[in-house]
Amino acid sequence: MFCYQCEQTQHIDALAGCHSQKGTCGKDSVTSDLQDILIHAVKGLAQVSHRARALGVTDAAVDDFIHYALFTTLTNVNFNPVRIEQLVRQAVTLRDALAGKAAAGAPLATPPGPASYQPPATQALMLAEAAGFGVRAGMETVGEDVIGLRVLVLYGMKGVAAYYHHATVLGFRHPDIDAEIARILSDLAGDPTDIPGLLALALDAGTLNLKVMELLDAANTGTYGTPEPTVVRMTPRAGKAILVSGHDLGDLARILDLTAGAGILVYTHGELLPANAYPALKAHPHLAGNFGSAWQDQHADFAAFPGPVVLTSNCLIEPQRSYKGRIFTAGPVGWPGVRHIENGDFSPVVQAAQALPGFTQDAPEKTTTIGFARDSVMGVAGAVIDAVKSGAIRRFFLIGGCDGAAPGRNYYTEVAEAAPADTVMLTLGCGKFRINGTDHGDIGGIPRLLDLGQCNDAYSAIKIASALADAFQCGVNDLPLSMMVSWFEQKATAVLLSLLALGIKGIHLGPTLPAFLTPTLLAVLQEKFDLRANGDAAADVARALGQAA
Repeated sequence: MFCYQCEQTQHIDALAGCHSQKGTCGKDSVTSDLQDILIHAVKGLAQVSHRARALGVTDAAVDDFIHYALFTTLTNVNFNPVRIEQLVRQAVTLRDALAGKAAAGAPLATPPGPASYQPPATQALMLAEAAGFGVRAGMETVGEDVIGLRVLVLYGMKGVAAYYHHATVLGFRHPDIDAEIARILSDLAGDPTDIPGLLALALDAGTLNLKVMELLDAANTGTYGTPEPTVVRMTPRAGKAILVSGHDLGDLARILDLTAGAGILVYTHGELLPANAYPALKAHPHLAGNFGSAWQDQHADFAAFPGPVVLTSNCLIEPQRSYKGRIFTAGPVGWPGVRHIENGDFSPVVQAAQALPGFTQDAPEKTTTIGFARDSVMGVAGAVIDAVKSGAIRRFFLIGGCDGAAPGRNYYTEVAEAAPADTVMLTLGCGKFRINGTDHGDIGGIPRLLDLGQCNDAYSAIKIASALADAFQCGVNDLPLSMMVSWFEQKATAVLLSLLALGIKGIHLGPTLPAFLTPTLLAVLQEKFDLRANGDAAADVARALGQAA
């Protein structure tokens, strides 16, 4: 195996990346190699899909499979080698069926590369070929810079696929997005070597992700209403309980519907904390608040929770014996030996909640305030603009993204602590848990900490920044705004590419830089976009304030 797609990749020797029998995330070498083969097969499916589209032939099942299959290969999503092998074979079956359908109307030549892949009869034979499909295949010929750019595009597209999956399960999709996903993956399947062309392809992925985040925003708000400022309880109440983790609002809604009137309290965890601000979801009186913190704390959080736990998306860590028997996976998530929910039927979860003790007493109440999506912020835009003009607000800091367990993530807490009282902090993603346990006060009634939502709500941050730029008749890069972005996995890669595609400069990225960004590539990104590595938090804040002065 070789994998360096996430921030926790191993740095134990000269070759940065997980390349032993087990990665830091818990993924074993068999699953990792099968995921490489799956990506190869999905590229082949995308090649055929892209060419079939030119003939007017499309297949929604193929489009859905592409983003679902890519989602299973994200960090901390699916660890089940049996399921991954099934997806490889399904990709080839769908590809051949689509090729036959397209060829019925006009000749369709099979493109070279992944589109001609045929999986061997057994898993062992498949694994024997895996090295030829890994992300570093061809390194000795094309060099590390080309490989680094290829995986930058691939990892960005994994994030695109995950966000698009969240939208499509709510019934929102767009043919242009399906077409562009197929086009970019098809281009990638050709093993491009032109560095300027690959940079352009990476920015194409960023532009596509912006459209996908816009669609997901429409899906979430169109289905559950526009998030509104909401005080959320962060400690449990007495009663039977279910904990829902991940990102999927639809799964949470189904569980709430199923438990209505059943005497079961439902709690969110991690990236689902923002769900408590959606009107249609918080209308359920048994949505009891949030339990626990960010994904990396789940061993302690899940062990302490006296009811079933549902993982609807990333991030899953190897389940511990203390709670493995009461954890469930759904959607693209999987772990060997863990019960998986099929077709949205969460009745086994409800049965488990009824059988388990739940909380025996109320814990002392602690709360946090969330729900400052763009509509809420823009609703007080006049006050914000006046506060900036008067000097009451000196600068905005976007402090957010993915959280994680690696050293250095205290940087984001330290940025918040160093930000003076005349600054406002925007946060999103599970990185919020680094800074949302403190009362940061307000500026003339405007809270100094504005929680915009999930990681995909970077779209809200972009819209807020664009609206402020319009109000001040300047570019986004001219605003008194600093972006301190924490990355961990491939959704964050997609968001970063979206910001770069918009021409946003001066982003601080950390806590460490991606291992796949070679010194040459990093130098290019620094020159074009002033991409910055984290330094000392107080010094970075002082530098930002100096620029604003």
